[in-house]
Amino acid sequence: MLHLVLYQPRIAPNTGNIGRMCAVTKSRLHLIHPLGFQITDRHLRRAGMDYWYSLDVHQHENWEAFKASPAAPRRLWLFTTHGARSFWDVRYEDGDGLVMGNEEAGVPECIHAEFGSERRIKIPHANGALRSLNLSTAAGIACYEALRQIGLPAS
Repeated sequence: MLHLVLYQPRIAPNTGNIGRMCAVTKSRLHLIHPLGFQITDRHLRRAGMDYWYSLDVHQHENWEAFKASPAAPRRLWLFTTHGARSFWDVRYEDGDGLVMGNEEAGVPECIHAEFGSERRIKIPHANGALRSLNLSTAAGIACYEALRQIGLPAS
């Protein structure tokens, strides 16, 4: 199983879209609190539609609670614009977790420090003048590359 880990996401429709993708791919979604919205937010439900009820979602009070959870992935990859290594150069394994920072600030430096340069990775893009992709777009790109390597779970 692949894990998508969202660190303090701020925008409900992004999280809803990612939740829908996780339900379709049988990936587990981890939400690290505080969130910028309520799980009952109509925008979250609209983006996730009826898929939200099929979703394997785990909510964690904070980063430390996430790491201590028995549901947490065994190996983590931090997707960041500060990564030097391309996400295409990673060999993903079943059980890996793809960590995405929030839409406003990513993850704090203390979390960056927990990842060595080998586990801080980026999605390359052709226009260096632009900062980054939308969170749900980046999560989709990352998820499907990892699943391409490890295989999509059977339906």
